[in-house]
Amino acid sequence: MNNGIGRFLGGIGALVWYPPTNQYLLLRRATSKDFAAGIWECVTGRVNQGEGFMEALQREVQEEIGTAVTPAFFIGVTHFYRGSPTPDNELIGVVFACILNNPGRIQMSAEHDTYRWVTAVEAEAFLTATDPSTQWLKRVITRAEALRKQYPAELIIHHHHQGFDLG
Repeated sequence: MNNGIGRFLGGIGALVWYPPTNQYLLLRRATSKDFAAGIWECVTGRVNQGEGFMEALQREVQEEIGTAVTPAFFIGVTHFYRGSPTPDNELIGVVFACILNNPGRIQMSAEHDTYRWVTAVEAEAFLTATDPSTQWLKRVITRAEALRKQYPAELIIHHHHQGFDLG
């Protein structure tokens, strides 16, 4: 559908990864949430007006799990409607794999009611729901695994020092 120049929300996804165990952090949305209540997800959120993707990434991670991460590599982009398919609900997002150096520092916000560390194989067995959000998360993890196995360590170090933001 092409209705001219877009007016949509910006969003981020942060698939938090703990390299020593090759596990990913999954968060379960609280049942009180208005969208996708009770569904497992990675850190996600919207970009605020005047904020860049990288600023939104760090803010959302801090808000949702109470700690900082290091963006390691770019997983992909996403386009979906947060509810009915109207311009007010349309979201374009960027998804990153992010390294967490200390998994014991997770402090969840009220957005989620529990969390779980899983490998990609465990995630495939654990994420059995057929809703679009769960299927999206499975695709994110599958893509992250494929990229992680091919991504040069030097490039991850480069991103750590230089970041992704081009200004």
